[in-house]
Amino acid sequence: MPAPSAKPDKTTSERKPAARKAAGKAGAAKAAPPKAPVRGAASSSPGRGRMTAEERRLAAERAELRAATLKRLEKSSGKLATNAIARMDDQLAWYRRMPPEHRSWIGLVAQAGIAAFTEWYRHPEAPQAISTDVFGTAPRELTRAITLRQTVELIRTTIEVMEEAIEEVAAPGDEAGMRESVLVYAREIAFATAQVYAQAAEARGAWDARLEALVVNSLLSGDADEGVLSRAAALGWGQPAQVRVVMGSAPDGDSELVVEAIRRAARYAKLHVLTGVLGRRLVVVVGGGKEPVHAARALIGQFAPGPVVVGPAVGDLLSATRSAHAAAQGLKACAAWPDAPRPVLADDLLPERALAGDEVARRQLVEEIYTPLEEAGSALLETLSVFLEQASSLEGAARMLFVHPNTVRYRLRRVTDVTGYAPSDVRSAFTLRIALALGRLGTVTEQG
Repeated sequence: MPAPSAKPDKTTSERKPAARKAAGKAGAAKAAPPKAPVRGAASSSPGRGRMTAEERRLAAERAELRAATLKRLEKSSGKLATNAIARMDDQLAWYRRMPPEHRSWIGLVAQAGIAAFTEWYRHPEAPQAISTDVFGTAPRELTRAITLRQTVELIRTTIEVMEEAIEEVAAPGDEAGMRESVLVYAREIAFATAQVYAQAAEARGAWDARLEALVVNSLLSGDADEGVLSRAAALGWGQPAQVRVVMGSAPDGDSELVVEAIRRAARYAKLHVLTGVLGRRLVVVVGGGKEPVHAARALIGQFAPGPVVVGPAVGDLLSATRSAHAAAQGLKACAAWPDAPRPVLADDLLPERALAGDEVARRQLVEEIYTPLEEAGSALLETLSVFLEQASSLEGAARMLFVHPNTVRYRLRRVTDVTGYAPSDVRSAFTLRIALALGRLGTVTEQG
C-alpha cells in the first residue's frame, strides 16, 4: 500500500501576502505611542500625582509655623492696637486736635483692622468682607469727620506698627511668610478704604443733588425762604455780589451728566452755580460774573439747541425768584422773536413777554418808559408817538407837528436819554410802541 504523500508546501505567491501582513503589524506596533499612565497613579516626577514624602513634610512644617504665628498674633493684637494709636497721637497733629469722640472711633477702627488681619491670617483662602469687618465698627459720620488722605495716613501708621512687630510676633522661621501676609493685607485694606469713601461720596452726591434740585425748584416757584439759604450754604453756596438765573432747554441723556458738565464749566469760569433739570428745562442759578451775557456764554454749551434766557441780576439768593420768573417768562415768549440772540436777556424780551400776558413785564414797560416820558413833558410823548406813526420819518413827523426836523431830532435824543431806547432803532421802536400802548391803556383804566 503506498505511503501517504506529504502536505505540499505553499507556493511563493501564497507566502508573500502573509509576510507583508506580519510586517505591517510589527510596524504598527513600533509606531504606536505608549499608553498614558493611569490617572492617580504614583509618579516619581515632582509636581505630578500625589505629594512626595518630602513635600508632605515641608507642608506640615509650614502649617506648624503658621499655627504658632497665629497663636502669638492673637496674644499680641491688643498691644499692636495700643501701639498704633500711640504712634498716631505722636506723629499725626490733626489726630491730636480731634475731639475725643472721633478719636475713640478711630481707635475702634484700628483694633478692628488688626482683628480682621488675625482672622484673615487664620483663613487666608476664605473670602473676607474687610470693609465690613474694619469700617463697620465706626458710624458713617466718620467719613465726614476725617478725609480720605487722613484715613490713608491712619492705615499707613497701623501697617508700619505691624511690620515693625513681625520679628517679635512671628514664630521663628515664619518671618518672611508673615511679612508677605501683611503686605497682601495692606493692599486689601487699601481697596476697602477706597470702596468705603466711594460709597460715601455717591450717597453724599445723591443727597446733594436732591437738595440742589429742591433749592432751584423753590426759586422757580417763588417759595424761597430762609430755609433755602441754609440749604444753599450746605451745598457750598457763598455770598456773590449778584445772582441771576439762566434758563433753557435740557439736552437729552443723563441729567446727572448734564449737571456735572455745568459745574465743571462754572468752576472754569469761576462762578457759583446751583443747577437742576426740571422737566425739559435746564435751570442754572449763577452767582458772580460782572457781565451777564459773558457769564451765560460760559455755560451755554451745556444747553440743548434753542433759546437761552438770562434773568436780570439781583442782590442775593432770596431775590433770585424775580430773576427766575423773568427768565421763565422770557423762555416762554421767545417764540415771538425767532431772531433773538443766544443767550438773550429777559429784559430784551419785555414786549414779547407783555404780549404773552406777563404782568411783571407790562408793569416794567410802563414804569421804565411811559411814566418817565410822561413826567418829562407831553412834548416828548407826542413827538415819539407821531414819529412812530410816520414810519420813523423825521420829515413826516416834523410836518405833522409843525416844527423843524431838528426839533424832532432833539426831542428823540431826549427820549433816548430818558428811556434808554433809541426810537430810530427798529427793535427799540417796537419796545417803545408797546410801552406807549400799555401806558395809555393803564391811563384809560384808571380814569374809568
